Amino acid sequence: MSSDSLGQPADYRNWLTSLKSRFRQVQLKAAVTVNTALLQFYWELGADIVTRQAGSQWGEGFLKQLSADLMQEFPEVKGFSRRNLELIRQWHRFYTEAPEIAKQPVSQITQQLAAGFFGIPWGHHLAIIAKCKQHDEALYYVQASQAHGWSRSVLTHQIESGLWQREGRALTNFRHTLSAAQSDLAVQTLKDPYLFDFLSLTREHTERELELGLIQHISQFLLELGAGFAYIGRQVPLQVGEREFFLDLLFYHTRLHCHVVVELKTGDFEPEHAGKLNFYLKAVDEQLRSEGDAPSIGLLLCKSRDRLVAEYALSDVHKPMGIASYELTHQLPTALQDKLPSIEALERELGLGDEAEDGRAGV
Repeated sequence: MSSDSLGQPADYRNWLTSLKSRFRQVQLKAAVTVNTALLQFYWELGADIVTRQAGSQWGEGFLKQLSADLMQEFPEVKGFSRRNLELIRQWHRFYTEAPEIAKQPVSQITQQLAAGFFGIPWGHHLAIIAKCKQHDEALYYVQASQAHGWSRSVLTHQIESGLWQREGRALTNFRHTLSAAQSDLAVQTLKDPYLFDFLSLTREHTERELELGLIQHISQFLLELGAGFAYIGRQVPLQVGEREFFLDLLFYHTRLHCHVVVELKTGDFEPEHAGKLNFYLKAVDEQLRSEGDAPSIGLLLCKSRDRLVAEYALSDVHKPMGIASYELTHQLPTALQDKLPSIEALERELGLGDEAEDGRAGV
């Protein structure tokens, strides 16, 4: 299709000349700002394409012509293929045609999106609009990708695991046990349920097997916990009076500036679990909390929980804690368990004993 067949050849040629000039300006930007400038250019290009195709003779052949003209002028640029131009149009429509904002002027929508919206790579945006159905969900992943520096593969994993639906869903008493600022951040730090799809355990797995499996896959576990968690150790000993107690898992949260005690339960939540964790948090605050640290937080991870029972249990607990469930999507048949090495053998191979592991690991 030639320019003359568009019905408005002079208009098209003038716009194409302006488009080429604007893109040359983008190319002159410093490397550190190219991504932002390029996405802003894509956004404006998407708006132009939608506007010029609406109610005119510029059909799908228009994109083929535009791609050919731009690629002739900028042969080294891969972003002007017909397919990418279609994706640019789709990206713009995804946000501007969302029911809750469709009636707003495009300039107002652009202003609302500007903060952080152009700060992630183009490939991230394509993954988001391909996998997200809702406008709010998409913006959540845009903002989270920028805040946490997620790679595209990590972003895809978080979307597929339904992080948006799970974050902040754990049952907690933070509103009553933490300051307002600390409470809001702590609530968003926990989720429900936690997905341990990187583990292969039988349905009858023990707490020890679950604990060891999480430490064997510490990188995946930290990713599921979320940004800010630094691993301190497992079976961390605490001396109280004449007795010694052991914490299942101990972390330090670099954004909350506090210790996080994680207790694992492979059955239903029971009220006494909250009382025991409350005791542990008291001991951690007395023995491990340093000047400047916020109050320690507890997380009870159970196979299942009755919400009303959990609410009753938390109502009179004075230490901040949350209760959440966990799910295993990869479970080994019981018949295969005898063919696997024992927990003791794995611990010997990994150098893990009942003593706490030294050092910290974080994401």
